[in-house]
Amino acid sequence: MTQHRSADIDRAGKPVAMRPGIPEKNVPEATVGRLAVYLRALAALREHGVSTVSSEELASAAGVNSAMLRKDLSHLGSYGTRGVGYDVESLTSHIARTLGLTDEHAVAVVGVGNLGRALAGYAGFGARGIRVAALFDADPRQIGEQVGDLVVQSVDDLEFIVAQLTINIAVITTPAGPAQEVCDRLVAAGVTSILNFAPCILNVPAHVDVRKVDLAAELQILSFHEHRKGGLMALSPSAALGLGMVQ
Repeated sequence: MTQHRSADIDRAGKPVAMRPGIPEKNVPEATVGRLAVYLRALAALREHGVSTVSSEELASAAGVNSAMLRKDLSHLGSYGTRGVGYDVESLTSHIARTLGLTDEHAVAVVGVGNLGRALAGYAGFGARGIRVAALFDADPRQIGEQVGDLVVQSVDDLEFIVAQLTINIAVITTPAGPAQEVCDRLVAAGVTSILNFAPCILNVPAHVDVRKVDLAAELQILSFHEHRKGGLMALSPSAALGLGMVQ
């Protein structure tokens, strides 16, 4: 496929200068989440040698509709050319800059159980500007153990190591009991972003961002949908039609 250089366009369809990749303060949280999905879809396109992609093709690859994709990308500045589409390389770079992935971020994982080990060993972080730099645990049986390229450190040394490695992102995979204390210590050591897998709500200062991942809740939601599907299967076609479930 011939590669075309993409340029921004104004409302009249004329090319305008590309906007620098500075994160926009008004990008909605939901859009930020979808930008990560677009980045993954663009990476797959690059692997298949695709140099340009239409909004419809990219939206389909990301599992959204094209109107939503165009609205999301409008928060970053218009980044396509009418009749050509999006330059895969340029759009990839722009989204990566917006998400802060051009600078490497050191991450600490606290709690080296099965989940912590899986996260520590995930090879996909490196391509996204994420480097797991430290592993911590309170269990003496875990401390000193080699996990990939890292050695599990004692949680007693958390503050010193976090400060020494300039870690600003942490992942908490501990049980609920110690999670808040671990969180407080991370924040005191300079961590400003936390991904929380512990089954509890963390209280943090206003300048700290927390993302909670509740795997059990997600599975319960899927259970609900399966239960709902089972109920609909028992309905007659006419009843399902009345609920708008059959076209």
